[in-house]
Amino acid sequence: MKLKLDPPQSSEITPKSLYLNRRRFLAAAAGFGALALSAEKIAELLSPPVHAFAGTRLAATPSPISTTGEKLTPYQDVTHYNNFYELSTDKEGPSRLAGSFHPQPWAVQIDGLVNKPQKLDYDSLRKLAPLEERVYRHRCVEGWSMVIPWTGFPLKVLLDRVQPASNAKFVAFTTVLRPSELPGQQRDVLNWPYREGLRLDEAMNPLALLTFGLYGEVLPNQNGAPVRVVVPWKYGFKSAKSIVRITLTDTMPVTSWNEATPNEYGFYSNVNPQVDHPRWSQAKERRIGEIFKRDTLMFNGYGDFVAGMYKGMDLRKDF
Repeated sequence: MKLKLDPPQSSEITPKSLYLNRRRFLAAAAGFGALALSAEKIAELLSPPVHAFAGTRLAATPSPISTTGEKLTPYQDVTHYNNFYELSTDKEGPSRLAGSFHPQPWAVQIDGLVNKPQKLDYDSLRKLAPLEERVYRHRCVEGWSMVIPWTGFPLKVLLDRVQPASNAKFVAFTTVLRPSELPGQQRDVLNWPYREGLRLDEAMNPLALLTFGLYGEVLPNQNGAPVRVVVPWKYGFKSAKSIVRITLTDTMPVTSWNEATPNEYGFYSNVNPQVDHPRWSQAKERRIGEIFKRDTLMFNGYGDFVAGMYKGMDLRKDF
């Protein structure tokens, strides 16, 4: 009689790259003596070149809600030029230190003003809806941009599942707090953990993506593994990474960058070429891999999907 075994969940698999890096570390420690290795050197030896789950594919269907006709930013650039202050404040540091973070097992708590609060592990969360591949423009407040094929499904799917209460108006995101694995959290760059938020109608917009991968693979650690949101009409820092909690509230939530420097980072932070950052213009952007700058598009070019949500608002005041 043959036994039928269920396939292991993703959280139960030891990634090949992690296994190989442990062997690499042990070999180096044997050669030089573990006590002689600095903490930075140990982190470097344990850090895989991209992330611990490299090569894990995600089956997804191309989405009609996708940017077309634009050249994709190379995978190498997408995964090695990152803003992820939990790991490092420079752009190349996150990929170098990414292996110190272990994104499995994982769970996300959804609570607050909802009728059905719940806590979902990674596998349950990922299976809530069929995965889509969406190509989105990504615009950083510092003036650089990328075009990235993300994999996920609308955030609305998850919010509908928990049934927002009638008085819910905002969605707050809390990200992981693990200073032992995320060296950037050992510094007072921000008030950790990182927090972000959206208005409920923004979170329900079809463009807002609950995201598990890019370029057809699971998210690299430095890109927000294992689950993040992508909000393409806003500056990149609004797309919270490595989310552990989603809370619905009736008041505007405190967000990390707005708390740190409110004159520079507004709650809405919609891409707007007409509203400059206090230290630089937002009228132009430089696409990674290109020499010349290009004009910044209002709402990052997604106005047909989102402009109606801000009708009647002063987007210079509510920046």
